[in-house]
Amino acid sequence: MPRRGALLADLVGKPISWVVFVAVAFGWPVARAIRREAPPPLPVLGQLAAFTLRDQHGEPFGSRQLQGKVWVADFVFTRCPTICPALTATMGKIQHRSRNLADAFHLVTFSVDPDHDTPSKLAELASRHRVGRRWTFLTGSFADVQRTVVSGLKIGMGRDEAGAIDRSDFASVFHGTHLVLVDRRLRIRGYYGSTEPSAVDRLMSDVGLVVNER
Repeated sequence: MPRRGALLADLVGKPISWVVFVAVAFGWPVARAIRREAPPPLPVLGQLAAFTLRDQHGEPFGSRQLQGKVWVADFVFTRCPTICPALTATMGKIQHRSRNLADAFHLVTFSVDPDHDTPSKLAELASRHRVGRRWTFLTGSFADVQRTVVSGLKIGMGRDEAGAIDRSDFASVFHGTHLVLVDRRLRIRGYYGSTEPSAVDRLMSDVGLVVNER
């Protein structure tokens, strides 16, 4: 009988030896998997100051309402005919994929054209995209929004006054298109290019890491 066959025959004849063999053969891969290191924490990229703006219902909303939540921000305006509809659709995908996180996670859309985008206009936009209670649209004075978006979240926004016909010229509005991940302590933890095919997958993976932080 070949050596391997003799070994198996010997193990079958000795039940205790067989149990030990199975435990070692199948337990070793499990033990190795358990010992794998957890992924490193995401870096802290900035600290957002406290803020208060107005939501699509005209109510005050800001860092106080987001306290203890992980959230993702994007930046649009209601008259935008180009990238903004795609951004809002991406946020809709995130809303669906994060449904099991319940109140631990929130979505926040900032208007970068707040002089035009009143709460009622944001409410109309929200209604077209089946926005749930975990997704809030924000507006306010231009100075207040710019302070939070530019100084806080480090996303560009403004108007190209030189090329504008007048203040109603929506083509003069410019803004960044990255999504921003913010943790429970108002710390920026990631930026994600909204046009990248893998952006939502990477974002959702990082959301899971931040939600599970202690």
